[in-house]
Order: sequence, then structure tokens, then C-alpha cells
Amino acid sequence: MVEAFVGTWNLKESEKFDEYMKELGVGLGTRKLGCMTKPTTIIAVDGEKVTVKTQSTFKNTEISFELEKEFDETTADDRKVKSIVTIEDGKMVHIQRWDGKETSLVREVDGNTLTLVSVHTKCVHLTCGCVSLLYFNFLSVSPTDTYNWKRYF
Repeated sequence: MVEAFVGTWNLKESEKFDEYMKELGVGLGTRKLGCMTKPTTIIAVDGEKVTVKTQSTFKNTEISFELEKEFDETTADDRKVKSIVTIEDGKMVHIQRWDGKETSLVREVDGNTLTLVSVHTKCVHLTCGCVSLLYFNFLSVSPTDTYNWKRYF
């Protein structure tokens, strides 16, 4: 099911991203730069390994992981977190935990649009601290990823 996310996605618009980063403790300068960038996200699968690259003029990040297996991650804002990624109801659910806090990054594909909903809780026991929405447009898929050619037709 992860194959539905494979491809190159370009940020089209975002909502409440500054508020989300502020809740994470990101400084004003970094938040301003983060809100100005229009990153490209590249999702690839090689066997059991999933790779998510985010590229922008501000910063590039890359994580590789296996679904349902916890891994160490350094986020774009330099947090050291324990992460796990699963597929639930056709959505890619990425949970990050650190210092008793939690963020969920939920990606969902609908046609040629990938929506990323980011939710931060100040404490794992709270339901919600801040929500951010990012909308990406599908740009391309590698010719070797034949299972995604259906998007062109």
C-alpha cells in the first residue's frame, strides 16, 4: 500500500505551519524561512526500505525506514526523536516521540494531491496542541516505478 505514495511531490499551499513550528519550539527566523520555502518531497520504495527526501532552498532532509519498525530520526528542526511509520486505512502515519511529547505526520493521497496533516501534542496524554495542513501536487514518478504510471492516465 505504500506504493501509492511513491513519486515526487511539490508543496502547493500550507495552513497554520508557522503555528505548528512555534508549538515545537522552533525560533522565529527558522519559522519564517520554513514558511517561505516550497519543498519538494520524494518518496521511494526499494524492497522493504522506504525513503522520504525533502528538498528545499532552506534545508534538505532524508529518512529511510521499514514500516512498523522504530527508528532514530533527526528532524529538519534538529530534534532527536524516536519514529515509527505505519500504513493505516490507506494513510502513511508517521509518529515522532521525544521528551514526553509527540507529533503525528499523516500523509494521504487523493488523485494527484498528497495532503500532510501534522499534529503536535505538548504531552502524549493530551489530544491536540496544534494542527498544520500541507498540500502537495504530484510532479512525477521514476520510470522504474511502473505501478504508479496509472496517475498519468
